[in-house]
Amino acid sequence: MFRIAPSILSADFANLGRDVKAVIDAGADWIHFDVMDNHYVPNLSIGPAVAAAIKPYCVSSDGATVPLDVHLMVQPVDEIAVAFAKAGADLITFHPDAERHVDRTLQLIRDQGCQAGLVFNPAMSLGVLEWAIDKVDIILLMSVNPGFGGQSFIESTYRKIERVRQLIDSTGRDIRLEVDGGIKPDNIARVASAGADTFVAGSAVFNEPNYKYVIEQMRGSLDQLAKG
Repeated sequence: MFRIAPSILSADFANLGRDVKAVIDAGADWIHFDVMDNHYVPNLSIGPAVAAAIKPYCVSSDGATVPLDVHLMVQPVDEIAVAFAKAGADLITFHPDAERHVDRTLQLIRDQGCQAGLVFNPAMSLGVLEWAIDKVDIILLMSVNPGFGGQSFIESTYRKIERVRQLIDSTGRDIRLEVDGGIKPDNIARVASAGADTFVAGSAVFNEPNYKYVIEQMRGSLDQLAKG
């Protein structure tokens, strides 16, 4: 099943609760929460206190909890991962090159009751997956260089998505394949065709006045693909 995860990096920071609720009402499946430390990436964003503040808004109109998907662009990882787990994160992903002991950090996140995953930058090798794929619940591929919103999709990501889909299928495990960066209504179907099932969209959603219209456009493209 496909998941659309709007990134609040592009939301109105003065009205995050309002925007989170609005985008969920518009049909978002997850809320994507980008964490930047001005060290691993050249930008500084938001921390665990903000995650705790918006967590009560991560509820659909029928009362169902909407997962809070936290992407850590930080170094080191362990302490901040625990802080976000306590703040209400449901999924936590991190970059393997930002932590020395990847296996230990994955287990640490899972021990906090969260799903754990790895993030791969556009030019980063997938080699670590050979040794860690048994401990990941989600793999996030960056289709832009991390640190800023509003960038264009890097074309070579399609081949990377195909490769990761092959790796996931070879395990027989239910591992989500998420893609982040430059996702729009006009390319989401191609990203899905390559093998992705979860899509992070920031500026494509929050820079439009009608969130529901944009999400419905994306959902329509995915539905057409599913129908063949």
